[in-house]
Amino acid sequence: MIDRALFVRIEAKEGKEDEVEEFLRKALADVNEEEGTINWYAVKFGSRDFAIFDTFGSEKDRLAHLAGKVGRALIAHTPTLLHGIPKIEHAEVLASK
Repeated sequence: MIDRALFVRIEAKEGKEDEVEEFLRKALADVNEEEGTINWYAVKFGSRDFAIFDTFGSEKDRLAHLAGKVGRALIAHTPTLLHGIPKIEHAEVLASK
């Protein structure tokens, strides 16, 4: 059952938009290796505004994802690619299809 989620807002530094988009596209391969990540979406809202939305069946799976390859890589690339730190919001899934 899906009952946990993360919503992560990301703002690319000016001139780094393409690199952030490429990072997110390539991150899918690492996320696909995670058994506990049920759904994972990387989305773009505007030229510099991106987000990641993902869902999990347990808190253990959500925490494992945060400590996983993509989470570590996102933090490592923050100084060079992002304007500010990613805003990570923990959410509870009320309903899904």
